[in-house]
Amino acid sequence: MNKTGTLSRKLAALPQYLRYMSGRVRDEVQELGRLAVLLDIMEHELLDTYFQPILHLRTGETLGHEALNRPPASPQFPSTEHFYDFAGRTDQMFRFEPYCRRMSLSRYMERLPEAESGNGELLFVNVQPGVLYDPRHKSGETLAYLKKLGLAPERIVFELTERQAVQDYVRFEKVLSHYREQGFRIAVDDAGSGYNSLKTLVYLKPEFIKLDKSLIRGIHTSREQQELLGLVREYADRSSTRVIAEGIETAPELHFLQMAGVEYGQGYALGRPAHRPERGALPSPVLPYPVKGGCKHVSSDR
Repeated sequence: MNKTGTLSRKLAALPQYLRYMSGRVRDEVQELGRLAVLLDIMEHELLDTYFQPILHLRTGETLGHEALNRPPASPQFPSTEHFYDFAGRTDQMFRFEPYCRRMSLSRYMERLPEAESGNGELLFVNVQPGVLYDPRHKSGETLAYLKKLGLAPERIVFELTERQAVQDYVRFEKVLSHYREQGFRIAVDDAGSGYNSLKTLVYLKPEFIKLDKSLIRGIHTSREQQELLGLVREYADRSSTRVIAEGIETAPELHFLQMAGVEYGQGYALGRPAHRPERGALPSPVLPYPVKGGCKHVSSDR
């Protein structure tokens, strides 16, 4: 093949190569822009913190609240999910995750009504599993910060998210045992959403199982979802684990979960996220829930 033919082919491929390089440069510029936003949020404490109540589905009593940290609106992150997906795959996660935890704890104590500061309600704080057993993680920081705030570790539940799947279950169980010895409790988030979350239940034996909203949505009409709920509840009963149904939005969903004996729930039908840790409430009009010897009634509408 002569040099002229080789050069012609290279020139013909040049536009495709330039498009490829242009795409890479555009993607890298976008990533740098997102990273700049993430760093700015940490530096200036721009996360907004909300608290959503978790209720006992029979009595309507508030078990506690989940702390939800939300980023400000920006072109780089069209949704909160986009923001956390990005943060989870950067090396800044090990700075960002402790920052989120501090914000959740400090704002909870700042906004909690003084009359309720000693009521023993729980605070569920989202934690990335990979952060807890990474060498860069400093053990004891959270405990020291709680002492400074005057908040007992027995009131804190580490809610393990699925953004980073657990890789070494034996090692991670030892890490969780260390936290349990300090008084913390463990919840597995998004149970029922995939293989990893179900595997996590078996190995880590959490104090709470939070059922994913995809399992709860329309559960009153889905036999498959009902059967999966039954399996999780059977496991929970055998392991003395408490079940929390997430994403309850309608009266039929709430009614079915009450009739199925699910103990706790969270969702718009029970209480929306708010800046202060406000108590939730079972809605009205009333719907029955099962008790020994017959039926009583609870409120059950938005």
